[in-house]
Amino acid sequence: MISRRKILRFGPAAAAAVLLPLPALARKKDPAPFDPTPQEVRIRKDFAPGQILVLPRSYYLYFVTDTRKAVRYGVGVGKAGLEFTGRAVIERKKVWPTWRPTDEMIERDPRAYAKFVDNDYIQPGGPDNPLGARALYLFQNGIDTYFRIHGTNQPQTIGHSVSNGCIRMMNDHVMDLYERVPLGTVVTVL
Repeated sequence: MISRRKILRFGPAAAAAVLLPLPALARKKDPAPFDPTPQEVRIRKDFAPGQILVLPRSYYLYFVTDTRKAVRYGVGVGKAGLEFTGRAVIERKKVWPTWRPTDEMIERDPRAYAKFVDNDYIQPGGPDNPLGARALYLFQNGIDTYFRIHGTNQPQTIGHSVSNGCIRMMNDHVMDLYERVPLGTVVTVL
């Protein structure tokens, strides 16, 4: 055991020689860097094939393909206070969906949504539309939550908390997911 007396007698080099291995013991394995590329991964057995699980803190969406197996996609999620959590069901699907911000979005940021203020304008689907190439509409008890899993025309936002609550995916990735999931798919966001 190293004592204060030994440190004073042999100097800081003696203390350093004894303490150097400790950080290596305490160091955790570095987490893998964020990778939005779709990948097959193992998943907890709590989720049945055909379900979707979203873990906003890690920016991943999992489509469960088999017991303990899923395809993992990188996503962007809602800003603090705007995120969706809970369980929902996909009750509508759209290819190149139209879009209009909610009244709450317009009220929060009227400058960003100026072309929608005091009118009924709906942005047509297409590459400039914020919902991207596909949209999966989340409902609870038959009522639209106004939250979506959708593509984006801002791929740099994947891996960040930037949206008004929706779950964003790269357009190629949401197109893949769109083909995999039928209406009635259960979505759990933790």
